[in-house]
Amino acid sequence: MPYDLNQPPPPRPRLLASRAGARGAAVLAVAALTAVTLAGCGGSGGPGTAPAPGGPEKTGAAPSAAPPSGAAPAGGGTSAPRGPDAPDAPDTPDTPETPSGDAKPSTPGRGPLAGRVVVIDPGHNPGNFRHAREINRPVDIGTNRKECDTTGTSTNDGYTEAAFTLDVSHRLRTLLERQGATVRFTQDGDRSFGPCVDERARIGNEAGADAVVSIHADGSGSGNRGFHVIHPAPVKRGAADTTGIVGPSRELAERIAGKFVRATGSAPANYVGGATGLDERGDLGGLNLSTVPKVFVECGNMRDAKDAALLRSSQWRQKAAQGIAEGISTYLLG
Repeated sequence: MPYDLNQPPPPRPRLLASRAGARGAAVLAVAALTAVTLAGCGGSGGPGTAPAPGGPEKTGAAPSAAPPSGAAPAGGGTSAPRGPDAPDAPDTPDTPETPSGDAKPSTPGRGPLAGRVVVIDPGHNPGNFRHAREINRPVDIGTNRKECDTTGTSTNDGYTEAAFTLDVSHRLRTLLERQGATVRFTQDGDRSFGPCVDERARIGNEAGADAVVSIHADGSGSGNRGFHVIHPAPVKRGAADTTGIVGPSRELAERIAGKFVRATGSAPANYVGGATGLDERGDLGGLNLSTVPKVFVECGNMRDAKDAALLRSSQWRQKAAQGIAEGISTYLLG
């Protein structure tokens, strides 16, 4: 059930049952990439519970007041990794980048990714909290019916997931376009709510995307820290058939997880994915209905004070975008 949209989010959202998302070989691959970082950060990770209601297609709570703005993109250089307990000084979200006014593809450029199409899916929408009836409308996700969308979660001081996802998405678009990619958004704060999860999947499908990345931040309990990348489980039921994208999507997830560690210094989640940074799920419409490689990136946990400080930092958000961009690039270039 969605949270009361007129009340702030509870401090510890209810956790849902987990679904293991990593296979043995991939665990070794990502663990190898993260070993040095984890040793320096003191990060720990054991198997835990699955993402709480703050995760993708979840019922996190946005404040009843208008959501704060996200930060504008910064420069795209790679920074040295920093441990999650030594973040850049938290800052107030900056003035947001001016939305494009539509969700049309960007102008292709020259570079190693020229001719490649990437769809960026900023999780949720800043206007969702004003449209409870519309976003609670059930839609077909193949395996069953689920709400159109949700409000997303927020930090304890009201920085919303929707503002965060748009900010990171803008930064990511800039980095990918510099490499020549054609980038399309599912939404850019240019519509009153949504789109619904089935439409988000359809946008990537119709674009014939080489990769689709949905940007999120989790809303799990305090003490649950770190990032994880969600990739589709094998699902074939009703309108859902992930048979052709399971392998490529997992490779995309592994590439992003490895680069995210190096760019941000953040450790894989200590509460889901067995410390691999990967989580396989078959209950998300955005994945179930996709016919092109697609993953969700949960950049951190907004309900944990230490992770929230990172997510609020514009410098850290630039590192997050850099890590995701590098993961996408290495996946597309092989």
